[in-house]
Amino acid sequence: MLSLYNKTNFECSKLITQNYSTSFSMGIRLFSKELRNPIYAIYGFVRFADEIVDTFHDYDKVELIKEFRTETFKAIFKGISLNPVLHSFQLVVNEFNIDHELIVAFLDSMEMDLEKKTYENSNQYNQYIYGSAEVVGLMCLQVFCKNDKELYQSLVPSARSLGAAFQKVNFLRDMSSDYNEKGRVYFPGIDFNNFDNSAKEKIISEIKLDFEFALSGINQLPKGAKNGVHLAYIYYLNLFKKIEKSTIQEILNERIRVNNGKKMYLMANVIVRNYLNSF
Repeated sequence: MLSLYNKTNFECSKLITQNYSTSFSMGIRLFSKELRNPIYAIYGFVRFADEIVDTFHDYDKVELIKEFRTETFKAIFKGISLNPVLHSFQLVVNEFNIDHELIVAFLDSMEMDLEKKTYENSNQYNQYIYGSAEVVGLMCLQVFCKNDKELYQSLVPSARSLGAAFQKVNFLRDMSSDYNEKGRVYFPGIDFNNFDNSAKEKIISEIKLDFEFALSGINQLPKGAKNGVHLAYIYYLNLFKKIEKSTIQEILNERIRVNNGKKMYLMANVIVRNYLNSF
């Protein structure tokens, strides 16, 4: 039965999300039921692509990402795949008419990670952020808007800002591991060994603007999506504030985290606040 096959594939994407990210798993739980599987499918897809470039060091990553790209579009055009991640993803792409250009931009950014270790200018940096983060938010937005093109277009700018904010926070959080383990520095013009408060404050100011602009869009999201996205926003905002208070040495030598207890508190707080505001 095809319905059983589809259900099993979505369960695989859900398991991937739960194993790789407690934060996103918590956020997805706050989506209305019909939105959860599609978002699991998108996360599973982007997670596995990211694994190719960041984890599979003993294999030919260039060949693997090329095959992954080919198999992705083969699954989309055929409407089926024996790869559970790609099958569940293609179901979502085809149901919600996700723009193929978003998928191409995402895969292009993954390939950039195989080639580039530093970003010398803002154009390269912005291109990478768009492909690695903003387009993922736009894929999710197309699911949230359920083919309402007018609503989608009105929310594109704020969705891009939210994706950019999340990614820049990730860059700061992972600055040590990105440099020491992968030799990467994403922020243009930043020398890891001479990173100082002036450089930090410039990045912090940029992220604050992204967060501020993103919030207006979250408030306009459909009811079934708003709580989950709001939780992700609150979680990343708390992580951002923790990084902002951290010293340069802490940023350069450790991975700043929000512990699971705090995450649970934030989730409960979002649920209560949104429940009270609904009356």
